[in-house]
Amino acid sequence: MRGPGAALWLLLALRSALGGMEVRWCTTSDPEQQKCSDMSTAFQQAGIQPSLLCVQGASADHCVQLITAREADAITLDGGAIYEAGKEHGLKPVVGEVYDQEVGTSYYAVAVVKRGSHVTINTLKGVKSCHTGINRTVGWNVPVGYLVESGRLSVMGCNVLKAVSDYFGGSCVPGAGETSYSESLCRLCRGNAAGEGVCDKSPVERYYDYSGAFRCLAEGAGDVAFVKHSTVLENTDGRTLPSWGQALLSQDFELLCRDGSRADVTEWRQCHLARVPAHAVMTRADADGGLIFRLLDEGQRLFGREGGGFQMFGSEAYGQKDLLFKDATSELVPVATQTYEAWLGREYLRAVQGLLCDPSRLPHYLRWCVLSTPEIQKCGDMAVAFSRQRLKPEIQCVSAESPEHCMRQIQAGQIDAVTLKGEDIYTAGKAYGLIPAAGELYAPEDRSSSSFAVAVVKRNSSYAFTLDELRGKRSCHPGLGSPAGWGVPVGALVRRGFVRPRGCDVLTAVSEFFSASCVPVNNPGTYPSSLCALCVGDEQGRHRCVGSSQERYYGHSGAFRCLVENAGDVAFVKHTTVFDNTDGHNSEPWAAELMSEDYELLCPNGARAEVTQFAACNLAQIPSHAVMVRPDTNIFTVYGLLDKAQDLFGDDHNKNGFKMFDSSNYHGQDLLFKDATIRAVPVGEKTTYRDWLGPDYVAALEGMLSQQCSGTAPAARRLSALPLLPPLALAARLLQPCL
Repeated sequence: MRGPGAALWLLLALRSALGGMEVRWCTTSDPEQQKCSDMSTAFQQAGIQPSLLCVQGASADHCVQLITAREADAITLDGGAIYEAGKEHGLKPVVGEVYDQEVGTSYYAVAVVKRGSHVTINTLKGVKSCHTGINRTVGWNVPVGYLVESGRLSVMGCNVLKAVSDYFGGSCVPGAGETSYSESLCRLCRGNAAGEGVCDKSPVERYYDYSGAFRCLAEGAGDVAFVKHSTVLENTDGRTLPSWGQALLSQDFELLCRDGSRADVTEWRQCHLARVPAHAVMTRADADGGLIFRLLDEGQRLFGREGGGFQMFGSEAYGQKDLLFKDATSELVPVATQTYEAWLGREYLRAVQGLLCDPSRLPHYLRWCVLSTPEIQKCGDMAVAFSRQRLKPEIQCVSAESPEHCMRQIQAGQIDAVTLKGEDIYTAGKAYGLIPAAGELYAPEDRSSSSFAVAVVKRNSSYAFTLDELRGKRSCHPGLGSPAGWGVPVGALVRRGFVRPRGCDVLTAVSEFFSASCVPVNNPGTYPSSLCALCVGDEQGRHRCVGSSQERYYGHSGAFRCLVENAGDVAFVKHTTVFDNTDGHNSEPWAAELMSEDYELLCPNGARAEVTQFAACNLAQIPSHAVMVRPDTNIFTVYGLLDKAQDLFGDDHNKNGFKMFDSSNYHGQDLLFKDATIRAVPVGEKTTYRDWLGPDYVAALEGMLSQQCSGTAPAARRLSALPLLPPLALAARLLQPCL
């Protein structure tokens, strides 16, 4: 296309990019509208194009709605608002602010303590805290969001203020005086010299803002201060004029790192709570971000430096701060990757997710999936107990026919939560898109919420073999379907190519790989005989190979006994089994004299290791059970409910009647939660089913999945109902053959 028609078409295209040859800037107050109007006039007089128009909204949220509705084009937002605008409305960042050439378009939120104190990021509960102000980024949003997201701070029903007031042993949070929790959140505040303005979100409160929060720490009012990376260096070593800071030395303070360590105050790049993104100009996804930057870039060349006339990065003339742009801005730069996730960064994104909780979006009920009559009874009692203590959201019990039925109902939005074991977690995540919201902890010293599947052998230099040399050996297993004793080792052997099932006949393949085994099962009648060859039954030789304690080699201790008594060459058990049955921990005659040092582990790399080295030498971590929910569920409120509940009902000796982790009153086992659970725990960074299960466990499951199931094996030895299941739903069945 040539001539006038082409020029007209190009003009129309340019006009449509932003609703016309103009950029409509959205403001949120009268002073900001006035500054915007002055900027528009200055740009127009300087001949800067396209035209800048000013549209006044009621708030930043309202402006985002106006931009989405194409009634405005751009606004500068902070990190939390960028998250909401990007996630909920699809807006993108196109221009970023730069405050400091050293850190560019960001700064860092840090936690500062006095050198010599014993506080770490893991021991903040109960200490006294100093904050720059309520709802401020580095003084409140980042540290509180980080503590929630990491599971250190639980929040029930979106009540963040109550959670923080309960967590710290007193705080100064300027601006919290108008809240219901001011007694705790304003306890450390002092006001001015005359005692006026206590807890005000203004300079009248001596502990307000960055320097004020640091002063709160320096003067001993608080134990930790949440400030930005430059605060300590700006207020120590003679760099500050106020008398309170003139004698302070930067070397007397340290930073708290996310890994529990501490670092010098100069090491903020490596030791911080989050990198905080600069404010950014947001617009619609289909708008021309380059056009907006060119407009602002022309403007900052003429009006971005101090001098006469209009000042883009100054707000003093309007009696306010940070109008249109932050006053600390030194320049504006284009955003290369125009997504809100990339601009915010992983650390800040997770902190924001931990903090953002809208009570109006919380359901009144959390519908829990139950699978049996005893579980329905326990769930009903749990709902009543929680309700009496006013725990939110309330529990509603909904029955289903199977774990897969629960998963389908949760995916469909008809149920909200269910506790699942490892292989079911895999199916829930892979086939139904569910995510973990909380996990179970079974031992006080186990912070990984999991156990390890290990291969145990006797220490014997004359009969030493490796994991790759198991063919023809005799094997001891706790029972068919045991994750540590069957699923993981068999899956690992399949994945490594040693066990090769034909037509999904895993049982026959295992029986042909080992020369003999003991794999107890409920109905051994149709079993390959070699899988019961090592079993011994009870003292009278009855009940051989049955999947109960009547078989002496049943269970983890039984499989270890099979090895101890020389029936087998290797025992596949969990990592605690050797310790539970040696060094005097088991007084039964077969175990009373055993020493743990007489046993070793077989490692995947072909080496052997001491039984104490299970964390480095194992077949896989066995994940604990997890509460699974839809991805649109606020996992922090689910954990917040369970955490408050377990404080009341988690101890078997609690005086509140109901016991969360005990099923004995209902004539069942592991109802709603495993009875071995001592606490519900947050998922932390394990936010997907793969993260929760771990790579080795997933690999073992997928080692089985990789086998092509032809359905031609004998009916008694095929995997249960495989031809009827969709490929993604196989995992829950793959390790438990139909007998």
